[in-house]
Amino acid sequence: MYNNTSVVITEPYFNFTSIQESMNEILFEEYQFQSALRINAGSLSAHHYFHTNPSELCCMVVDTGFSFTHIAPYCRSRKMKEGIRRINVGGKLLTNHLKEIISYRQLHVMDETHVINQVKEDVCYVSQQFYKDMEIAQAKGEENTAMRDYVLPDFSSIKKGFCKPREEMVFSGKYKTGEQILRLANERFAVPEMLFHPSDIGIQEMGIPEAIVHSVESLPEEMQPHFYRNVVLTGGNTLFPGFRERLEAELRALVPAHLPVSVVFPANPVCYAWEGGKLLAHNPDYDEMVVMREDYEENGHCICEEKFDI
Repeated sequence: MYNNTSVVITEPYFNFTSIQESMNEILFEEYQFQSALRINAGSLSAHHYFHTNPSELCCMVVDTGFSFTHIAPYCRSRKMKEGIRRINVGGKLLTNHLKEIISYRQLHVMDETHVINQVKEDVCYVSQQFYKDMEIAQAKGEENTAMRDYVLPDFSSIKKGFCKPREEMVFSGKYKTGEQILRLANERFAVPEMLFHPSDIGIQEMGIPEAIVHSVESLPEEMQPHFYRNVVLTGGNTLFPGFRERLEAELRALVPAHLPVSVVFPANPVCYAWEGGKLLAHNPDYDEMVVMREDYEENGHCICEEKFDI
């Protein structure tokens, strides 16, 4: 079917052997790819970073996506397994939490995952001063600069929800237009705050800044400054306005004063790993990294275990 095609497929760190073997079977037996490379998304991001910054030796990939967040240190494109940290907080948890808040306070939206995910992407942001923003969000009327009105889609005249411009907001009384409105204030920054303090909603795990420091401190001391200087953000959650600035500020507070801290925010953090895969596919060493179908048919799963450093 795909017998002239090579495939690159990503999987999480420390994936179960049973899932890896099933993936090998699907790729080679069902779809019959000519060759395959199973790799972590963070490895592709690191390859991209080292390709564009050849003078750097180390980087710390922060991959915060839909299901979870991974913090993974790389040195010369090799991942350092002892430093990998996983936080069970991702975009799905944030969307579900926002659904619960809105359902409790305003409108039952527990079945509207897609719509509320769009609300989250359109109006949420990362607070730089959480307690100060909380005070602002409690103010009444126009003094509440955190408040936004979100027009929900009705899927006939309004196909996609949108945020009302501040100057069109009605602070007393109701809108005459008949649109269905969500009024959001502290939800806008309290939801992304879970990436920094999961314990706020009872998840007993480290936030991203703490996990980065925990990871770096598990690595050789002479390498640590290089990781703090090259923290690379990937994944959809990094698109929240203020995410990079907040992470850099919190890291700066946690890291020893004599070490420089720099957080790199790529132009497209969602596709950063994909672009790394594209670069890798054109790499002269690519053919050495993949497993050929003939090799798999001859040696089975063990050849994949040897080749893929997952």
